[in-house]
Amino acid sequence: MFNKYDAYKDSGVEWLGDIPEEWSIKPGLVAFSENKRSNKGMVRNTVLSLSYGKIIIKPEEKLVGLVPESFETYQLVEPSDIIIRCTDLQNDQTSLRTGLAKDAGIITSAYLNLNVKKGFDSKYLHYYLHALDTTKVLYKLGSGLRQNLSFLDFKRLPVLDIPLSQQQKISSFLDQKTSEIDQAIAIKEQQIALLNERKQIVIQKAVTQGLNPNVPMKDSGVEWIGRIPEHWEIKKIKHVTSKIGSGVTPSGGGATYLDEGIPLLRSQNIHFDRIDLTDVARISEKVHNSMSNSKVRKHDVLLNITGGSIGRCYFVESADEMNVNQHVCILRPKKNITAIFLNAVLASEVGQGQIWYFQQGGGREGLNFQALKNFDIALPPLEEQILISKKVEDIYQQFGEMNAHIQMQIKKLKEYKTTLINDAVTGKIKVA
Repeated sequence: MFNKYDAYKDSGVEWLGDIPEEWSIKPGLVAFSENKRSNKGMVRNTVLSLSYGKIIIKPEEKLVGLVPESFETYQLVEPSDIIIRCTDLQNDQTSLRTGLAKDAGIITSAYLNLNVKKGFDSKYLHYYLHALDTTKVLYKLGSGLRQNLSFLDFKRLPVLDIPLSQQQKISSFLDQKTSEIDQAIAIKEQQIALLNERKQIVIQKAVTQGLNPNVPMKDSGVEWIGRIPEHWEIKKIKHVTSKIGSGVTPSGGGATYLDEGIPLLRSQNIHFDRIDLTDVARISEKVHNSMSNSKVRKHDVLLNITGGSIGRCYFVESADEMNVNQHVCILRPKKNITAIFLNAVLASEVGQGQIWYFQQGGGREGLNFQALKNFDIALPPLEEQILISKKVEDIYQQFGEMNAHIQMQIKKLKEYKTTLINDAVTGKIKVA
């Protein structure tokens, strides 16, 4: 538990609440000025970017489409400047909008660049604005239907006027504590990565070697599969599926999407451990029926075949009406293979290796149906598949529960970090 200050008073600002009695509030104009330093004449060429609440140097390979002359319109950034992304507040309330510059460079003039005045600590004010960002106070600035912030909003913003030495104590305290929390989160994320790696190894062994460690083995004749049980067969995926094909984008594109209707599954909805209907696109029954060839059935296996998420796959557990677009392929198992087994093979090292080997598509990763039809699969008898499928389900549940437990710990650590920053910069806790 942290100490409190001796006495508190009402700040008069709803979202600040009570503040230490000796603290005072002043308008932001005493702490901030707006930087408008131009890069005309290409004074600098180190391009900076706001990413996840941090100001980073943008890699050259990501400067696609920009030529040196473009950077003359950028603004100069100095270390300790605070950068604010002011646009599109109503449509994007999840991204972090503030960051503290650590490097000299240039950044797009679409961002607001705040210089911290003498008597104020830039790190403290960065933490203060970060707290207003994560607690969504920034979205209350301005008035009416405004979707953008401007320097005027920060000139009027209530800031806490406390001694510079106290600001520096708070920022140093938060540097240490947030670093410790970030390290704890990194360890938890590493645990998840190791869990997923272990899960893949266990499933890989089950779908290529079966459950009996003493069964006689033979060479599969396929390099990426290796040795398999003697009584298993090597089959092409086209021999165990009755359908391999994807959908299309409905005529009219996103304009046809509805708030309610039939789910249209896109690549962002297909994950290795679930079909996620959060923010799923929806189409009318009429559009759904016009796309009859890509209607989804229970036990179909859905596979992402383009883009950065290529290879992600999962099987359909619901009988609900659904459809897919052109980035998602339907693999419909025949009676000689279970959906769980087929999905497990595709998600395993054997399946993923073939996906990466056979993908085509020039500048964009893609997988064509002909290549997919000729994927090799080690196929056990159906009775054995059912046992393996049950084992795979148990593995998913076991590892899923451990994963969920660690994810909850990460969530609590992030919530604690947000609360700690907010409480320190607004005086709810006393930093010695």
